[in-house]
Amino acid sequence: MINYSVYMFANPIDSSKPDKAYAKAQVKEVMSFRDFVSHIAEHGGYKRGQVKGVLSDMCSCLVEQLLEGKKVMLDELGNFWLSLSSEGAESCEAFNAKNITGVNIIFTPGEDFENLLSRATFNPVPSRSLQNAAIKAEKKGEKTIDIEAVKKKPATDGGDNSGKPAKPSNPSGTPGGSDSNTENSGATGNPDGTGSEDGNGKLEA
Repeated sequence: MINYSVYMFANPIDSSKPDKAYAKAQVKEVMSFRDFVSHIAEHGGYKRGQVKGVLSDMCSCLVEQLLEGKKVMLDELGNFWLSLSSEGAESCEAFNAKNITGVNIIFTPGEDFENLLSRATFNPVPSRSLQNAAIKAEKKGEKTIDIEAVKKKPATDGGDNSGKPAKPSNPSGTPGGSDSNTENSGATGNPDGTGSEDGNGKLEA
């Protein structure tokens, strides 16, 4: 189940056009490497130490081979190779390795990552700022919060409470992306994870 909130974003190509609403995925939980190893071990019947060793070796070997200039194909997982970022020079003769400013890993998903849309289910939830405001209101014994007032508050956690981040996190350039802030990620206003909005822009705490 993918939780998402809806935000208004400006048109990234033409700022004169009106804002439109887009979905932004919310991360419900950050899964540690240790937990991921345990998950694989439980599903495959392997020892946890074996899985951890193989994954760790795979990462170090992948980096080693990429730095050798190789493209590594990992079947269902996908393919990895490198690209370079560089500063322009006046001519090919004037360009040298000092102009190279970055080494980037390129990843193209394999068949296991195809058609995720057809396999996903979605669940709309309030934004992070509304979730936090609802929790604070509940602790104070308040029954409602002013949604518009929450949206206008200055951001204090690196985000924008108005729902308009400075740089969309979706690599495709489409507004939306993912909100990876996991603070209070399971809450949606009430202790049972529910919340409701009335017609006056108020959210019941």
